[in-house]
Amino acid sequence: MNPSTSVIAGVPSPGAIARVAIGDFLRRSAARDRAKTAFVLGDQRMSYGELDERVTRCANALLAAGLVRGDRVATLCNNSLEFLVAMFGIHRAGLIWVPINTGLGLDDVRYIIDHSEARFLLVDAALLVRPELRAAIEAQPGRGWVLEGEGAGAFSSFAAAIAAQSATESEVEIHDRDVAQIMYTSGTTGRPKGVMQSHLSVVMAAMNNAIEFGLWRDDVANAVLPLFHCAQHTLMCGALAAGGTVILMRGFDPVALLDAIERERITFLMGLPLMHQAMLDHPSRPGRDLSSLRICLYAMAPMAETLLRRLIAEFCPNYALGTGQTEMYPLTVAFRPEEQLRRFGSYWGVSAMINDTAVMDDAGNVLGPDEVGEIVHRGPNVMEGYYKNPEATAESRAFGWHHTGDLGMWVDGQLMFKDRKKDMIKTGGENVPSIKVEATLLRHPAVANVAAVGLPHPRWIEAVTAFVVLKPGAQADEAGLINHCKEHLGGFEVPKAIRIVDALPMTSTGKVQKHPLRDSYQNLYEDIERQGS
Repeated sequence: MNPSTSVIAGVPSPGAIARVAIGDFLRRSAARDRAKTAFVLGDQRMSYGELDERVTRCANALLAAGLVRGDRVATLCNNSLEFLVAMFGIHRAGLIWVPINTGLGLDDVRYIIDHSEARFLLVDAALLVRPELRAAIEAQPGRGWVLEGEGAGAFSSFAAAIAAQSATESEVEIHDRDVAQIMYTSGTTGRPKGVMQSHLSVVMAAMNNAIEFGLWRDDVANAVLPLFHCAQHTLMCGALAAGGTVILMRGFDPVALLDAIERERITFLMGLPLMHQAMLDHPSRPGRDLSSLRICLYAMAPMAETLLRRLIAEFCPNYALGTGQTEMYPLTVAFRPEEQLRRFGSYWGVSAMINDTAVMDDAGNVLGPDEVGEIVHRGPNVMEGYYKNPEATAESRAFGWHHTGDLGMWVDGQLMFKDRKKDMIKTGGENVPSIKVEATLLRHPAVANVAAVGLPHPRWIEAVTAFVVLKPGAQADEAGLINHCKEHLGGFEVPKAIRIVDALPMTSTGKVQKHPLRDSYQNLYEDIERQGS
């Protein structure tokens, strides 16, 4: 029985009166302050009233195109105001948003469109001009809209489509546990999986972020990461729910973001560690007025102590680390400003107010302090499951908790990250955390980036292997790097081989993809043995 029609003790459910839907908080913010600026993109400004009206027109246009509740609508778009309108329009129409990472290869784009069974596609004009991509998306689903440009072939103009529609919102049935979006994982460990998130989980996550970081109508937040990424999406939604202003950027540029902080008086700044460092070290930064900054959030990974101390002293006094994942709509754990200079290392902090967090062994036992196990969560921000993958869904829910695949432990009430569970290298009967090897090599003055993986080995079963990117102009060789590791690591932890490469495979959000390295170098030690014989 549908939750909206269930009867408890003879009293019918309130149904639509009590609905939770992503498009609703945007309407409510517009009703409170219609003229207030919601988004800024360069010289473009859009008020809450204008945004709400365009979103309604977009929803009506999607319904007029023959789409019905539950249909999947894919987007292949970079950051723009039109993308924002489309995203919220999809939600308001009761459809399911399928964002596609624009940095993916053609095969993955095809896979996501096909796997999600998308009936409609929204695509940037700049992407549609690529012949191979156009051929792929016109085949599946073969119709849609072009954003920020004229229509072409099976794809008509987005602007023309929404301009022709009414600004009166259509009545659409939406339940709080209806799937609102299917976000495909970045594929750091394999084939992308479609993560289904409900309206309830996204709205709860947005409200959680607003409360966790004290966002309110006077706050001005930036959005520099891609909107198809869960972290940027939910932080933006939190700012909108609070009635704040979001400074949208098409991509990261340190000067442009520094300019925006000064010009727009940004109060809440979010970015990857490398972005914060690029702004800190930019020659134009000294003398700039950054006094509006109230809190700065970094994500993806902890910062080095030296960098963090400089940022807190020279850039903004309040820094926080936020972590989460697509399956547990972020934020799930926060390393708060008051903890930043008390301890250093791979600390993630305390659980967010929205979810429970625990550390669990393989038998389902919740572990105590200083015991390493898998990090698990539960709360209303959990996914509805993996699309078309009940086996993976069931595996992720073992023992009544969502399993992250990350290893950690509690230290003095703070969660400490140890490693990816699947990135634990088992060599000669010993466990070697890849993060430990990587951290050691990053201490070498010539090393810019590194990825450590386990590769098949005839003696050790798995051999610790590192792939290193050198800093520009720096000199180092494999032997020297191995000697450096021997100075800091146990014998079994030292890489059996190190390969110096020009670049590591990365996702669009700055995560190293290890599976291409494992795939490309599967026979490395066979080749080494053959060359030595």
